[in-house]
Amino acid sequence: MSKKDLLDSIKKLREMTGVGFKDCKVALDETQGDIEKSIEFLRKKGIAKASKKMSRTASEGLALVKEEKGEISIIEINSETDFVAKNQDFIDFCKEISEINFKSKGDLRKLNDTKMLNGKLVKDNLVNLIAKIGEKITIRRVKFFDKSKGANFSYVHSAVEKGIGKIISVVKLDGVSKNNEQVGNKIAMHIAASNPLAIDKEGINKTLVDKELEIIKEEIKNSGKPAEMVDKISKGKISKFLNDNSLLNQIWIMDPKKKVLDILKENSSEKPLTIVDFIRYKVGEGI
Repeated sequence: MSKKDLLDSIKKLREMTGVGFKDCKVALDETQGDIEKSIEFLRKKGIAKASKKMSRTASEGLALVKEEKGEISIIEINSETDFVAKNQDFIDFCKEISEINFKSKGDLRKLNDTKMLNGKLVKDNLVNLIAKIGEKITIRRVKFFDKSKGANFSYVHSAVEKGIGKIISVVKLDGVSKNNEQVGNKIAMHIAASNPLAIDKEGINKTLVDKELEIIKEEIKNSGKPAEMVDKISKGKISKFLNDNSLLNQIWIMDPKKKVLDILKENSSEKPLTIVDFIRYKVGEGI
């Protein structure tokens, strides 16, 4: 193969695979210039590369929400860097995965085994994208809100495109009517801003509460307060912790004189307006 033919083949192979110059040249050398065999060679090599990258941490990426006919799906897809999160190949992949997530109704196993538009399974396309981009990419978490037990509302904080951002919240409300439906998106916005742990105090994980109480007591002891004051002070502090982290008891972000519970009561119509469920995804949180 002449030098010109080799360069043309490398260019063609790069366009078809998105793989770098050096790897394409190695593949063509290994397969005596056969493009199809080179693609197969690179795919096998790409899978090997991808598996090595899976041990690295992916805490950037995008969260996406899809709404249709009253139902909502939400998904978080992670990359290692924000640079890749802005890569068009990554964004296009995320958009298609979000569509599949909606159809899969938030079933991650079903999603991974679904064929994408190119005819390949999601999990195979994911491996190929990792090999092409050179970073660990993970489909981290998914959730689906159907139309039962209430109406669904979502909010995307600082959306980079419609339905795509770094923080997305979804809330399901019961008791929604034409008179109060506008409050749903405001509550979703509140959730995005205030990051509640549960709907009410009782819903907050007991292990977390016990750990917080232990920390509070140690802080009080270390501050030099008398031993007999520890329980009294810690009781007040843990009460504040529960209020600050339970959605119904949080201060309403649009009026600090009110709590979320007050907003629900004010906007109740034919029946009481109540929060059935909610979710908040912040990209990379907890990784």
